[in-house]
Amino acid sequence: MKAGTSTTLRAFAALLLLAVLWGYNWVVMKHALDYAGAFQFGAMRTFYGAVCLMALLVLMRKPLKPREVPTLIWLGVLQTCGFTGLIIWALVEGGAGKTAVLTYTMPFWVMVLAWPLLGEKIRGIQWLAVLFSVMGLLFILDPLHLGSDLFSMSLAILGGVFWAISVIVAKKLHQRVPDLDLMSLTAWQMLFGSLPLVAVAFIVPAPPIDWSINFIGAVLYNAVLCNALAWLLWLYALQHLPAGIASMTSLLAPVIGVLAAWWQLGEEPERGEVIGMILIGVALLIISLHSMKRREVVNPAMGQD
Repeated sequence: MKAGTSTTLRAFAALLLLAVLWGYNWVVMKHALDYAGAFQFGAMRTFYGAVCLMALLVLMRKPLKPREVPTLIWLGVLQTCGFTGLIIWALVEGGAGKTAVLTYTMPFWVMVLAWPLLGEKIRGIQWLAVLFSVMGLLFILDPLHLGSDLFSMSLAILGGVFWAISVIVAKKLHQRVPDLDLMSLTAWQMLFGSLPLVAVAFIVPAPPIDWSINFIGAVLYNAVLCNALAWLLWLYALQHLPAGIASMTSLLAPVIGVLAAWWQLGEEPERGEVIGMILIGVALLIISLHSMKRREVVNPAMGQD
């Protein structure tokens, strides 16, 4: 086997493993909330994740000193504090599978927000993605029969919006400072973003944490596997795979989240929700194919914290 082919296969395997880790984590996070408050778990998930990434920086002898600190703080507030806080809050009362799908509308919000923020207009087939996304959201939200999970669904969508804004901020940062080390950037923004969650965890009343083996395992899964290992896999895949393949394969994460929640949590989607999920999936596929055709580079910030 040629070296180039072998490297591509390893990168593709890394991306598939990443999709499984991120996809199954929606079930892990849902379970973790049986043992701790949402903000307590969110604080541990992000702070310990940042510590693990800092340790990786030391082991890999990468630069530790942060650069562009104001922008890193802004990214931390958006992608770590805002995104993580919102999705975990959404999981308190919402289903893991539905939350995953609504959160992963992020590429749609990037496309929409890039128009006013970056001057990148929606053109051609992208309008079809807009149509499918809006229809999918309507089927899932079911505005004619709004239920008790409206609040959690709104939080999940807002989490996707925060994630999208962080992608745009990161894109502008990379354009301005192209030589930034991506691992260092991720570690510092995660550390800065975890601090507000730590503060909120101490302020908001919550029952005592149940330090069971299951909860400790959930924290380790998030900090070590879904942060430290996942970011190594994500950055490796982006270096060795075409942008379109990396983007499309990462869309397996919400699919795995839905299937895992169905299998392990008994969250069987209703017919309207299934139609909505399929429509959103088609929209995200259109966005990925359009990016592939234009040979756009996948922004590393599109990786999930």
